[in-house]
Amino acid sequence: MLKNKTVIVTGAGSGIGKTIASHIAKQKAQVVIADLNETAARAHADEINDQNGSAMAISCDVANEQSVNNMVRKAVENFGPIDILVNNAGLQFISKIEEFPLEKWNQLISVMLTGTFLCTKACVPYMKQSNWGRIINISSAHGKTPSPWKCAYVAAKHGIIGFTKVMACELAQWNITANSICPGYVLTPLVEKQITDLAKQHNISEEQVPEQVLLKNQPLKKLVSTTELAELALYLAGPSAQCITGQALSIDGGWTYS
Repeated sequence: MLKNKTVIVTGAGSGIGKTIASHIAKQKAQVVIADLNETAARAHADEINDQNGSAMAISCDVANEQSVNNMVRKAVENFGPIDILVNNAGLQFISKIEEFPLEKWNQLISVMLTGTFLCTKACVPYMKQSNWGRIINISSAHGKTPSPWKCAYVAAKHGIIGFTKVMACELAQWNITANSICPGYVLTPLVEKQITDLAKQHNISEEQVPEQVLLKNQPLKKLVSTTELAELALYLAGPSAQCITGQALSIDGGWTYS
């Protein structure tokens, strides 16, 4: 269903983005693996190409407009106009508000919220020309509900949902949909690092963190898999989701109930 579509996935060198890019590549799409870690991006692109897929790696700092514009330009030169954008790049930092370093606040907001804006801004003109497009933003359960010590992350993820709704309003006449996926905790390198930090914050062992902190308010008591997220992204990118736009779709084991 995505054959020959040009797809950009940011933060696709590892974790959620890597799995999404792999699933999309299996649909015979042309996938751009955009990541700040060029080594990881190239390794993933090589893996896809070795499996008869079509992928290219581009080093990109999504918080930098020139870097984003260069990435999109290279993607178009190699694969053609952008059809699908998955804004996934993200990072985390945990601290009490009064101790939260300004540089960390700026970094998280720049990568996750400004980065989503910059990548969308650069790709939308191509989608308008084609009169078709799909934009999928990876928000979070924390885009709907807060947790302590994550002020920048929660602010950025809430912002992504709001920005997605504006995109849905503005772009509908060109058959461009925009949706957010809001996962609960996913066992990725990002969450593994959080487990260490949260153990220190709560003064408990790392083994106690999943049950006592991460999944405390989640009825199913299960971590979300990257495969589940990739399959939801595939659905949103496909023809069956043509009337789904402006939504923040939870996949969090019942944590947020909305």
